[in-house]
Amino acid sequence: MQIQIGAFASFNIAIMVLAAGKLLHRRFQPLREFNIPEPVASGLLVSLLLGLVYAVSGLEVGFDLAARDFLLLYFFAGIGLNADVRTLRAGGRPLLILLAVTVAYIVVQNLTGVAMASLLGLDPLVGLLTGSVSLVGGHGTAIAWGPRFAELHGVQSAVEIGAASATFGLILSALMGGPIARILIRRAPPVPEAGRDPLRDPMAETVQPGPPITSFRLMATLFWLNVCLGLGQLIHDALEAMGRNLPLFVCALFAGILLTNTIPRLVRIPWPAHSAALAVVSDAALGVFLAMSLMSLQLWTLQGLGGPLLAILAVQFLIAFAYALLVVFRVMGRDYQAAVICAGFGGFSMGATPTAMANMAAVTQTYGPAAKAFLILPLVSGFFVDISNSLVIQRFINWLG
Repeated sequence: MQIQIGAFASFNIAIMVLAAGKLLHRRFQPLREFNIPEPVASGLLVSLLLGLVYAVSGLEVGFDLAARDFLLLYFFAGIGLNADVRTLRAGGRPLLILLAVTVAYIVVQNLTGVAMASLLGLDPLVGLLTGSVSLVGGHGTAIAWGPRFAELHGVQSAVEIGAASATFGLILSALMGGPIARILIRRAPPVPEAGRDPLRDPMAETVQPGPPITSFRLMATLFWLNVCLGLGQLIHDALEAMGRNLPLFVCALFAGILLTNTIPRLVRIPWPAHSAALAVVSDAALGVFLAMSLMSLQLWTLQGLGGPLLAILAVQFLIAFAYALLVVFRVMGRDYQAAVICAGFGGFSMGATPTAMANMAAVTQTYGPAAKAFLILPLVSGFFVDISNSLVIQRFINWLG
């Protein structure tokens, strides 16, 4: 038996789940000490409870997630609106370094999957499915490549293997970033004292002194965010017409960057960049998005994930954790910003860009601002990684095929 909860109810349940996550953070110190994002704590708890309901009664509870992707677009459009060209220039070299170590990690992740699959007597292509296809790539890449593995290379249940691995990877990535940062911050130079309030808005690090939030400023912020979404859709459609394919949230990010570097220079109008209103909208959008994503995980779909695949994913987790500690932290400067970037790297190395952003937000809630990390990482994980991952996957298929 199955119950499907509608879009309106799902959205409001997600708000309650996010509020529960904030309450859990206040009550349980380990969640704060290990920088577990608020929506992750409560969202996983809800998914576990729903999994228990399924185990006892066979009842499947599903959610209509129509609002979820819209919230993701809001969040990335907000990042774009805060990114002026001078900041982008300042982040150029670190961005290239992070991209290089990420591409190297994609290769390592696929070699790990292929090697583990071979050791366990599985088709090496199954190892590739449990590599960057489903982990760095996430659900979208797993679903997109799965049919090709099944039809052209004879891998049975390729889509199911990829989707299950992506789900398990999302859980691990949401829990990985905070502990990584906690270990590294002990090695990094002293972090700024400002911003140690554990209840601070994680997006407030981008806020500059200015007027308080009013209804007019909030509506103006929502208007410009909607303009970003419309322009992002046009960019997405134009790229598709040229045979290119970028995630819509990346197009919304680029739209925000384009608008914030043109309109304020052409017309003197109040602009939402670095405003308290934009910080509040961005924080709420990311929080509710993650709450919806994690509370809707159907954990019973993982029961078919056999011992060999679990072993592969366990090794992938250890490799990702060690790579962040030993490689990413060193090449990114061994400082506080590098530690926050490593928390984000843990989020997308086995999960997704929103998980990476939530991991970083959880760290900055406790320790203070890390503006460079919030600018560099989504550009790498949301844009360059998709392109690089596709090229690497194809090379591995050619090699294994």
